[in-house]
Amino acid sequence: MYCSHCGLSPRTRFRGNVLALALSVFFVAGPAFAHHSYSMFDGTKKLTLQGTVKEVQWTNPHCFIQLVVSKNGSTQEWSLQMNAPVDLYRSGWRPRTLKAGEKVSMVIHPARDGRNYGSYVSGTRSDGQELPHG
Repeated sequence: MYCSHCGLSPRTRFRGNVLALALSVFFVAGPAFAHHSYSMFDGTKKLTLQGTVKEVQWTNPHCFIQLVVSKNGSTQEWSLQMNAPVDLYRSGWRPRTLKAGEKVSMVIHPARDGRNYGSYVSGTRSDGQELPHG
């Protein structure tokens, strides 16, 4: 049996619909995957920051640690990007793993453009206890 409007069999129309749906998902999901790129960070460099946690933002698509770093008599606020909450949870992080006011040492991959921004690599509390990897 063929469609009177397009002249195609039901099987051909079904295959066409499946292909159209698959292409739609591909084109819509593509930008979402691109968003999760870490290309803005220099993965060949590591920078260690000593500072005080200002805030932990436990949000999708990425969690962030806001770190206040004192350097040469002035303070700078750094934003440390981490993975998604579900990924952090799997590696041992919890929303209250770090608290505001806590002193920490953080290793990051710094932003390529020199801003006070980086990708979390590892961290240590002031008592020497290592933080989970992110």
